[in-house]
Amino acid sequence: MTDVMEHPQGTDQPEAACAAVAARLVDALGADMVLTGTDVARYCRDWHGDVETGAVAVLRPRSTQDVAQAVKAVAALGLSLVPQGGNTGLVLGATPDDPAGQVVLSLERMTAIRRLDADDFSAVVEAGAVLSEFKDKVAEAGLFFPLALGAQGSCRIGGNVSTNAGGINVLRYGMTRELVLGLEVVLPDGSIFDGLSALRKDNRGIDLKQLFIGAEGTLGVVTAVAVKLLPQPDQVATALLGFNALEDAIRLYRRARRDCCDLMSAFEFMPPLAFTLAQEAIPDLPMPMAADYPAYVLMEISGSRLVDVDDLMSRFLEGVMADGLVVDGVVAASQAQARTLWLFREGMNEGQAKRGRHLRTDVSVPLSRVPDFVREAEAAIHAALPDCTCVSYGHVGDGNVHLNVLPPAGLTRQEADARIYQAKTVLNAVLDGFGGSISAEHGIGRLKKPDFEARLQPVKRQLLTSIKAAIDPQGIMNPGCQLNLSGVSG
Repeated sequence: MTDVMEHPQGTDQPEAACAAVAARLVDALGADMVLTGTDVARYCRDWHGDVETGAVAVLRPRSTQDVAQAVKAVAALGLSLVPQGGNTGLVLGATPDDPAGQVVLSLERMTAIRRLDADDFSAVVEAGAVLSEFKDKVAEAGLFFPLALGAQGSCRIGGNVSTNAGGINVLRYGMTRELVLGLEVVLPDGSIFDGLSALRKDNRGIDLKQLFIGAEGTLGVVTAVAVKLLPQPDQVATALLGFNALEDAIRLYRRARRDCCDLMSAFEFMPPLAFTLAQEAIPDLPMPMAADYPAYVLMEISGSRLVDVDDLMSRFLEGVMADGLVVDGVVAASQAQARTLWLFREGMNEGQAKRGRHLRTDVSVPLSRVPDFVREAEAAIHAALPDCTCVSYGHVGDGNVHLNVLPPAGLTRQEADARIYQAKTVLNAVLDGFGGSISAEHGIGRLKKPDFEARLQPVKRQLLTSIKAAIDPQGIMNPGCQLNLSGVSG
């Protein structure tokens, strides 16, 4: 976690009163749409299980019209609404924090692909579609949706849009924002914004869909998305490379961008501890190479049809190894071997979770300054917390660093949380000196709100407050997420 969430508000509300309000929701919306009682619990805990709260009820609409009806019913009862996709976020953006006053609206039953147009390279998909399932359907049509996340087996398209999700392919395909052509959104008054156009070029004034991408449900409920599709890459080359220093990995990235151009789809850096952590999570995972180099890169290039990516990877690595930039490496000879290499990148996250509560960060700095930032931030944390372990990894191509901090084993929850908070404070101070961002791809949610507000320029705050007040004057959409907005009720 990146901070310790404040205690939920309103927990002294009598259960009978909540039950009465839930019953009124059932009357208004029908029993099929409304979950109450013990069924609510699984929607009110974060992905890692660090935070458990509650809600008056969970609404599960089946259509956009259902969502509009639900929003109106919630507002009429004086409640507020927390939209939720797959509930895989890492900043508590979809976790309610007022059990007596908030209703969770889950999009999990809105999963249809409304249109898939191979000639237009586009699709319209409902917000509750699971990312991996959507990608599989697109692949069956010979096309490719490039958003790739560790949680893609459970995260949902609407949540990806609402958090502007990143992932491993950002350097080639961009954030989710770059993949969205249009949106359908239910607004706080229950009206429906129909902006599902699949046009690539549409310059008719302000692009309203951009207001809702990355807004984390604070302005409306995304119910459907028109997305860009691409040709399916039928050739992928994957390599795991060892370096004498992280600076060499950055040098390699610059050269790879020049020599491989836009065919490079992933470039991830990892520390040697990644292998240990991954094998703690996946004990039978075979070691692909020595685990004693100071830095590693998992690199992938991909293409289709007439492009020979295997030859490109071979010629590129031959040159950089001859120059001494790369000291060791292994190239996957099959899809199965490539999958094994990626399991080290994915498994290290699970390995960290197995070690208990820890600081999970998602920051960004200018690409050229990644090595300096990692070195200075780790040194500052080690000086302040010598018994903690730093794990730095991330997406080299976009300057995104996940610098996590693992407290030692055997601490009480309070002791671990104290170290987490101190580590975050130290890291953010270093980050500010680099002109970086406290959130590269995870969003703000409730977890990062204090740090976000502390760094918010007055003019930006005024603009955000004005937009919120104009679209959601009653403050019913995901209150407590991103900002405490003065002048907006609720």
